[in-house]
Amino acid sequence: MLDAAREVFATEAAGALLARGGRRVGHVAAGDVALTGPTAALDDEAHHLSRAHPGVATIPGRDVLRDRGIGAAVARLAAVGAELRRECPWDRVQTPSSIVPHTVEEAFEVAEAVAGGDPDRLADELGDLLFQSVFLARLLEEGGGADLSDIASGQRRKLISRHPHVYGDVAAAGPDAVVDVWERQKRAERVGQGVFHDLPVGLPALAYATKTLKRAESAGVAPSGAQEASQAVARLADELSSDADADRVGDLLLAAVRVARTHGVDPEIALRAAAMRFRHTVEEDDPGGG
Repeated sequence: MLDAAREVFATEAAGALLARGGRRVGHVAAGDVALTGPTAALDDEAHHLSRAHPGVATIPGRDVLRDRGIGAAVARLAAVGAELRRECPWDRVQTPSSIVPHTVEEAFEVAEAVAGGDPDRLADELGDLLFQSVFLARLLEEGGGADLSDIASGQRRKLISRHPHVYGDVAAAGPDAVVDVWERQKRAERVGQGVFHDLPVGLPALAYATKTLKRAESAGVAPSGAQEASQAVARLADELSSDADADRVGDLLLAAVRVARTHGVDPEIALRAAAMRFRHTVEEDDPGGG
């Protein structure tokens, strides 16, 4: 069976690569398939063929094919973005400010796809969000700023710097320790900038509250324990029963976010799920919508 798969893969790979490249671009040997190509299309083709035949050995190895294939696919997506900027009347007039609302919308659609558990929809929504990043990178480049390569390289350097337990000699025994290491690295990078430096005030309120509490804790403000946080919610709720105003409601909501953090719960995800449960309850009670 494996030999048959190898034969099929070798035939498909050689045929596809020869058809696309117009000449021999690799060598097919017994048990191995050489998949190299002079163009992004060939790298992309080779990567997809290797995924379609997981039991077959490849030359170069699968990790190399994967890296080449992903790089080629992203480069081709970036090329589409550049062409749209040149040829599409709508895309030509866009600015970072006009694109950002679409980016935020796509991010929420990714979150919804994750909550829905549909992998095909998630892949589609991730593609939309990926293109938002690619297109914004194009606009940044056109303005004389970093290009997509600079952005990816900078992100890679930042991730390596903030994971010294992986790329250095710092010990981190578990997830909580990793978070502590991450926060220490961020504080080291922000020396002299203040604990709330670069905290975007335009974040959705729950995200802003969560990050504010997290930043405060990283600066040494002692986090509330679960019991203390819950008691604060009860006290604030009691105050609202006799004297409700926007400030007290805000304090109650912030206290609820603190409770969520003490239990390791993301308040955005929790509130979204609760709203969806409420929606489903209403729909079940009134299926006709009238």
